[in-house]
Amino acid sequence: MFDEIMEKFSDSPSQQRVIRLLLERGFSVNDEGRVVSDGIEIPNTAIARELEVDRRVVDATTNAILDDEELRPIFTNISAVPSLMDLAPVLDLTVLTVAVRDAEESGIVAAVTGLLADHDVSIRQVLSDDPEFADEPRLYVIVDESLPGDLVTAVRDFDFVQHIELA
Repeated sequence: MFDEIMEKFSDSPSQQRVIRLLLERGFSVNDEGRVVSDGIEIPNTAIARELEVDRRVVDATTNAILDDEELRPIFTNISAVPSLMDLAPVLDLTVLTVAVRDAEESGIVAAVTGLLADHDVSIRQVLSDDPEFADEPRLYVIVDESLPGDLVTAVRDFDFVQHIELA
């Protein structure tokens, strides 16, 4: 789906950058063509400054989204999910990051979370990058405690794991 969305803006790399930002940050477009996050408006000038594009590029992109009957329902309904990853050090949580060989393989989340459950590790949050939107998608598992070495080794030993990181 991501490729299909980007193809609609193939003649404008600047508009593609706006689209990527909206998708990555979970920003939506309201019926007035304004970029919002859970109803809070984000000025087009701020988006333009972040992307180093002209504000009119943002305007043109949001107008194109609203004019397209396939894009409109996507971008008027997208939303952001709050993440504990950046708060983990402050809250004394552990973030297990799993990079996988093939993110479209089934059972990855179940295998990792099942192993944690088998070790009585309380999971606070599980997030994963969408393989359609991320070049190197990862699985992030935020837990309450430090992970024992044997559990880390067991996760690393899954066939689908490329590498892991702990923070």
